[in-house]
Amino acid sequence: MDALNREESWELLCEWTESESLRKHMLAVEAAMRAYAARFGEDEEKWGVTGLLHDMDYEKHPTPDEHPMVGIGELERLGYPEDVLHAIKGHADYLDVPRDTRMSKTLYAVDELSGFITAVALMRPEGLDGLKAKSVRKKMKQKSFAASVNREDITSGAEELGVDLNEHIEFVAAAMRERADLLGLVPKGA
Repeated sequence: MDALNREESWELLCEWTESESLRKHMLAVEAAMRAYAARFGEDEEKWGVTGLLHDMDYEKHPTPDEHPMVGIGELERLGYPEDVLHAIKGHADYLDVPRDTRMSKTLYAVDELSGFITAVALMRPEGLDGLKAKSVRKKMKQKSFAASVNREDITSGAEELGVDLNEHIEFVAAAMRERADLLGLVPKGA
């Protein structure tokens, strides 16, 4: 593969994933990855594609013995770069792949958080507009709210990345706000 292509990666994702909510999750992670790549002076296309494809096999292969390695096998076959594969492997704690690159740390840091921010935004008439870290942190304390989201992954992800949790939440929410239409998180009635 000479260069990463976002459109080809999106087509691949759509071949593997039919669920609209899972596609939106990967779009949210892509938005956060691109924003962090710009902040860190990294390759926005590569980081965005990494976020876009990190869960491409999850719908059909959700178990730890398959996800994300089934998808990794396809990405290897297609010639995706090793650092992309490494970051995707690293987002699955159970694989024990060290998150030793900025890209792998970032993917881990934004994955669960983007899902949680989505859940919070869906409950607000304003969607992502005006969403602050304080509101997200308050919801994080409610164990019954978005119970499948691992709060420890959110906090440890920010720590691994070396960013303040409140700043991290606001940064990811702002990145997602840029794509609020695609994510279905615009203010109700807008």
